[in-house]
Parts: sequence; structure tokens; C-alpha cells
Amino acid sequence: MHQLTYGDIKAAADRIAGRVRPVTLAPVDPGAIRTAHRDPLDDREPEPCEVYLALEFMQHTGSFKARGAQNFIQAHRDAGTLPDVGVTIASGGNAGLACAWAAQQQGVTATVFLPATAPAVKVAKLRSYDADVRLTGAEYAEALAACEDFAAATGALASHAYDHPLIAAGAGTLLQEIRAQLPGLDTVVVAVGGGGLFAGIATAAQHHGIRVVAVEPENCRALNAALEAGRPVDVTVDSIAADSLGARRTSAMALHAAQQDAVHSVLVRDDEIIRARQALWDHRRVAVEHGAAVALAALTAPASHAPDRGRPTRPVGRNHGYRPGNGEKVAVVLCGANTDPGRLVNHAGES
Repeated sequence: MHQLTYGDIKAAADRIAGRVRPVTLAPVDPGAIRTAHRDPLDDREPEPCEVYLALEFMQHTGSFKARGAQNFIQAHRDAGTLPDVGVTIASGGNAGLACAWAAQQQGVTATVFLPATAPAVKVAKLRSYDADVRLTGAEYAEALAACEDFAAATGALASHAYDHPLIAAGAGTLLQEIRAQLPGLDTVVVAVGGGGLFAGIATAAQHHGIRVVAVEPENCRALNAALEAGRPVDVTVDSIAADSLGARRTSAMALHAAQQDAVHSVLVRDDEIIRARQALWDHRRVAVEHGAAVALAALTAPASHAPDRGRPTRPVGRNHGYRPGNGEKVAVVLCGANTDPGRLVNHAGES
């Protein structure tokens, strides 16, 4: 297994420079995010936390996945290992979109396998990038098996939705950009599915001494379960965010990153995810997919976990939500917006 390194992240940043959109950050209204209960022995002046939204859903193809796909295909192009038959990938949607977009830029075909349950908006967008779309099975694992068979039969270059060092390294470039815009960043909060985005961000964050909060739906907890078991294990996939976070098991690469100091694994309920997504629409007119709202839900849900600020910690368990500490500077990654905005309800009172 390739252990992701900070050098991989830096190489990816150089490789995709000018090929992806730099992330935009937006501050959350002061006081909108509650801080943790203060330690009575903490004699510092009370200071509100600073929370910023990383608007990565404005990236090419509507999610952070464009970073990894661009890094993956460009690296193979540079090495002369990009076959004429093109690339293939199994994806719940967003990784397939990114792969198809990057392949189109390189003038090769992308054959994308995804579950028949994938949202129609993602399927239509895939076809807009000239991808050959194959709907297979009801879960990601079935689409992956079909993709592997196709690669073996045709010689197509097999990409992966999350479990590949080039994919994860590309995703990790996001943390580099956030940190450059937010000097003194303490914490980054990120949703976790299979773990590619998390592995990349956590690897870069560890290099810079930044805390990572890895957030998963209670019933899509592949990374959290792997931390409990000490190894990747299969989990049940049953969440409103399963279309983008529905990996049955996390990667060994993501588990390794999660076992480092200053990484916190927390869970949120589906109703909290729905509420966070709705709040983004009501107060920002931002329409994100449920998977992107998972990270914000950690800060807005009733929390039972706040880390010890005095030392690096690596709590393992089913901690719920996250509360920033006194004066903590936090970035929340809103990772994708490939969703049906018609399902959002106008609660803001406009006519």
C-alpha cells in the first residue's frame, strides 16, 4: 500500500496548477456557530470561533473530485501510460463526472460505471462530457466489479473514486489552498465517504499541524468503523447522503491517515444533515448535495464531543458533532453540489 506523503500533495499541486479553479472561502456570520463549553480553568478572554466555508462545490464538474481526476490523468499523460482506449471508473457520480471531464480535456474516452440508483442529474451531466455511461447494480461495490472486468478485457486505464494515491493527492491540494488564504488555520472539517478527500486533506494538514475533523453519517461510517476495528471493514450503507458518501469500506490509505494525531472522527444523523443543507439554502442561497452538508452538520448538530486543546488527541468511538474551542479558526469543506435544487424548500420568506 502506498502511504500518501506531503510530497505527493506538493507534486499534485504543481501538476494541476492552472487546470482547476482555486477554492473560494466565505466567512460564516459571527456567532452563528456555538463554541464548546469552556474549561473553568481556562483563564483566557472569551473569544468567538472563526468559521469559513470552503466553496469547493464551485469547482469544475461541481465537486472537489476534479482535482484528483486531473492529477490522475495528467500524471499518466506525462508518464506516457494513458492508453488510446481511455480510462474507466466506477463512481456514485461525482468521481465519474470528474474523470469524464478530465478525460475529455485529454481527448480520450471515459467509460463510467455507476449504480442504477445514481441521481438522474448526475447521469445526464456525465453524458454531457461524452462519457460512455454504464448503469450497473444497486450499490457502488457492484459497479466497481463491473468496471474491473471492463478494464481487464479492454486495457482501459482503471481509475478509482477514492482509493488511489494520485486521486487522494489531488484532493489534498484543497487544504494547501485553504491554508494559504487562512493563516493560522486551526481546524478543517471534512465529510468522509471512501476517504480520498479525507486522506489527502489529512496528509497535508498533518504536515502543517492542523486538526482534521472527519465527519460521516451515522449509517455510512466506513472510516469510523475502521478506526474502531483497527482495519478496514464492510459497513451498512443507509443514509440520505449515500449517493456521494456511500462507500461500503474505507481505504487502507484513509485509515492510516486517520490514525495520526489530531484527527477526530465524528458522526451526524440524517435529520441534522438535512437541516444543515436547508440552512445553507435559506441563509446563503447555496444548494449543495447532502454529502457536502455533512461537514457543516457537525458544527450545527447538538455535540457530545469537543477535543482536549492541550494536546494532540486521536479519540476513537462514536462521537457526535464537533464544537470549536475558544478563538478556534475553522474551515468547513462544502465539497459538492450535484443535486436537484427543486427538492429544497423556501423557508426564508421571499415571495
